[in-house]
Amino acid sequence: MQFQKSCNPIDTIAWKKLRYVANETRQTIQELLKKDGRAEAFSASCGDLYVNYARNALSDETLEMLFELADECGVAEMREAMFSGEKINVTEGRAVLHTALRNSQPDAVIKVDGEDVMPLIRVSLEHMKQFCEQIISGTHTGWTGKKITDIVNIGIGGSDLGPVMVTEALKPYWHGGIRPHFVSNVDGTHIVETLKNLNPETTLFLIASKTFTTQETMTNAHTAREWFLAA
Repeated sequence: MQFQKSCNPIDTIAWKKLRYVANETRQTIQELLKKDGRAEAFSASCGDLYVNYARNALSDETLEMLFELADECGVAEMREAMFSGEKINVTEGRAVLHTALRNSQPDAVIKVDGEDVMPLIRVSLEHMKQFCEQIISGTHTGWTGKKITDIVNIGIGGSDLGPVMVTEALKPYWHGGIRPHFVSNVDGTHIVETLKNLNPETTLFLIASKTFTTQETMTNAHTAREWFLAA
């Protein structure tokens, strides 16, 4: 079933209320912080995660209006559709399965077109884990048998920003002797400068793409392939 839910927030009643409050009755953060119990009222906990949003320009009134805005836009229904595997990516007619990829529950069931996708995801994640261990240990080597020293991620948009973010966030856990690199710009200078100081014998390329049709990614991927085969 194709997911059709859409909503323009600025057309909602709640948005008009929020606009009025913002223009006519806005309070400064300093004024809001003077109210007793604000830190407790404007905070939330989920397991070990604690979020305090008291230092935002929110009042009880505006917070209630934001909940009304979410209701008018069907956020809860869209969230449920995402978690249940409905095809909410209307431009590609696909389910949005990052929720399934991050699901660590051993008995979780997420169906797409009537088929549970979790068994295949678990197999893929285990395969990824094993491959990473082989790279780190040196079991998986370059084409001449030398240990991998450099990994080049080729992607654009989320296929670049996501890997960059998680790599930087986990920098304290990097394994010595393996350096990450990221190529996203279709301008050839980016990949040329990246490859200039790398050794084809010890370099691994990761081509990050959902469809392998993105022009920028595939252009850089072909450049990397030519550089590798030329050696």
